[in-house]
Amino acid sequence: MILFYKPGACSLASHIVLREAEKDVTLISVDLMKKRLENGDDFFAINPKGQIPALQIDADTLLTEGVAIMQFVADSAPDSHLLAPVGDFTRYKTLEWLNFVATELHKGFTPLFRPDTPEEFKPTARALLEKKLQYVEDALAHQQWINGQHFSIADAYLFTVLRWAVAVKLTLPETGHIGGWMQRVAARPAVAAAMAAEGI
Repeated sequence: MILFYKPGACSLASHIVLREAEKDVTLISVDLMKKRLENGDDFFAINPKGQIPALQIDADTLLTEGVAIMQFVADSAPDSHLLAPVGDFTRYKTLEWLNFVATELHKGFTPLFRPDTPEEFKPTARALLEKKLQYVEDALAHQQWINGQHFSIADAYLFTVLRWAVAVKLTLPETGHIGGWMQRVAARPAVAAAMAAEGI
């Protein structure tokens, strides 16, 4: 398999999950501004969406969208316990968290990274994100991982997105549950290996 990625971007979550699942994967970085691969090839020829992550599963099969990639990888490695099986309610709570991270947090950061966002809108975007971070903080107050006792694909995605909070200097909740959880995630061998491979 080949993972097309950008260091530190949302593709880090898929990278972490692939390593947690002990999958053999080749990494190819993408210049998202130019839509070019490391060797200069046109990324649109691989993924017509022009976005990362993209996972080349075999010569004829490409899967895009991080949430889909992470579920596919987790389901292909059930012993990793990254996602509960179909029918187990824990699975759907994990998917609930995945959707919250994707729609409320991930997309919430977009205005803070875009150069064309009006400056007068950025305080509003920051305030909305900080309110949502309090929800995450409260959820982590009584459990080791975001969905209970097992590290899951939701933890990989949340960790990836919350790293951006530091980059844009968001105010994190003062009680520190997020901080402790971030340290636990970063200490996992697969996470450390993914970050080292991406040079972050």
